[in-house]
Amino acid sequence: MTDPTLLINAIILGIVEGLTEFLPVSSTGHLILAGQLLGFNDDKGKVFEIAIQFAAILAVVWEYRARLAHTLTSITSEAVSQRLAINLIVAFLPAAVLGFLFLKQIKAHLFNPIVVASAFIIGGLLILWAERRQHVIHAESVDDMTWRDALKVGFAQALSMIPGTSRSGATIIGGLFFGLSRRAATEFSFFLAIPTMFAATLYDVYKHRDLFSVDDIALFAVGGTVSFISAFLAVRGLIRFISRHDFAVFAWYRIAFGVIVLISANMGWVDWGNH
Repeated sequence: MTDPTLLINAIILGIVEGLTEFLPVSSTGHLILAGQLLGFNDDKGKVFEIAIQFAAILAVVWEYRARLAHTLTSITSEAVSQRLAINLIVAFLPAAVLGFLFLKQIKAHLFNPIVVASAFIIGGLLILWAERRQHVIHAESVDDMTWRDALKVGFAQALSMIPGTSRSGATIIGGLFFGLSRRAATEFSFFLAIPTMFAATLYDVYKHRDLFSVDDIALFAVGGTVSFISAFLAVRGLIRFISRHDFAVFAWYRIAFGVIVLISANMGWVDWGNH
């Protein structure tokens, strides 16, 4: 029987992962903080994060199931579907190649409070800059994007390997800088999350395969279900939010969170290199 305390931890971390994975606020940073505060940052906790991240991806797949199914079934006959597929491949490659080459070095040298806090704060300042500069939009929707737009967003996504940057934050704000509308940047970030996070999850499953146990099925099921629901609500909520607001609120949140990272590290509350 699963320890009730672990199930409560699973619910809390599932909510944290689901709500933060697709918002421009860095799910990794929040999971480090929550895991440390809950005392759930050991090997079991790291494997658990793989499960809830996978569930969060499925929420995006479910939300855009009609579009994804149409793209797959019409990829040989419709130019729009072919363009989306090509754009996703092009955007996926920079992070895939750079991650393969440098991920170990990044994890070894960049997971420290100064880097994490700096990434939060700098990301917040970039969001404020992106929102206050004059917007010159040439792609109102994902269907208007060219492969060049996708490549630029792909390189922006590669920056998310720096701890605290946020994959969704890098792609969304990068998209704004590169002439995408808020909706186009946000939806393309969601679409790009599917191959990127699937690849990262498969890699983590292989890397930590010896840590998986049938005894953890209940824990994964609870956390995964909560993560799926939370991510689904966050994705829908963000699309509605950006139809009426800009991303400034996330910028100020990131700056405040960066300060929290520095304080918690200085006080010894959280080990920001333990991830």
